[in-house]
Amino acid sequence: MDRLPPLRLLTTFEAFSRYGSMRMAATRMNVTQPAISQSLKALEAHVGVTLIDRSRKPAQLTEAGQILARAVRDGLGQISSALEDVRILSGQDSSQVTVSCTVGMATYWLMPRLPDFYGQHPDITVNVQAPSSDLPNLSPGIDVAVRYGIGDWHEGVTHKLFDERVCPVGAPDLIARLQDQGVGLDSAPLIHVRSPHNQHWAGWEDYLREKGIKRARPSGPTFNNYVQAAQAVLDGRGLMLGWHSISRRAVRDGALQEWPDGSIDLGTAYYVTTGGQPSAPTNNFVAWILKTASAAD
Repeated sequence: MDRLPPLRLLTTFEAFSRYGSMRMAATRMNVTQPAISQSLKALEAHVGVTLIDRSRKPAQLTEAGQILARAVRDGLGQISSALEDVRILSGQDSSQVTVSCTVGMATYWLMPRLPDFYGQHPDITVNVQAPSSDLPNLSPGIDVAVRYGIGDWHEGVTHKLFDERVCPVGAPDLIARLQDQGVGLDSAPLIHVRSPHNQHWAGWEDYLREKGIKRARPSGPTFNNYVQAAQAVLDGRGLMLGWHSISRRAVRDGALQEWPDGSIDLGTAYYVTTGGQPSAPTNNFVAWILKTASAAD
């Protein structure tokens, strides 16, 4: 146990691995970016291994960093779950709701809307967890799972939030240049999101096949994190598949643009699932997210 680094270094590292950038980790943890950088360097010194490849923009986890990130994420999740179980066993009346969803869903859809929930329920705290898997599951300590798919889950009670569509998105300047040059999706630069834990989302191969576009194996930069890939798209490095619920705010703000006539329906949707006997705060959250989803443009 003496070889374990301080918990604050591990939580900082987990935040960086989850959000994909020091800037976003600093924002989420309410500290400065230099503080994040110093903590990450201190962790590397403690471990004796380079965990972050800073030669790449944005910086990415090394193979060793990915191994540690998975272990830290799982370990912190188990601690959180154990603490919640202890509180339940002790009879504490918790006013907290723990929600599990993907990083993209948390960053681009849920978190921007949570202030509205807090305005209606200031006494309830919402804890958001983004597991390594792209299919969050209900487990001890998780009250609500927000998931993408076809809704074929059998545990708990599931409600559909909204149907989903997918469309290639890119920086407006890049799309304008490609259109002017007559470059189509059969040869446009592509950005991919792939990881061993990302098995339930369509990739470029699926999209191109659905659209009937023939192309050699799509190449291009690959990221294991949707947030990192989105930053590369914003920087004009290529096109990525944008799910309407996640990318529409950036499209509406003009930071991204959809590929003309590129939207397709894969028959998928977002769902919210609760298990066991939901608490009153959990029921309040589910009622709120269903209403919010129905009102979203």
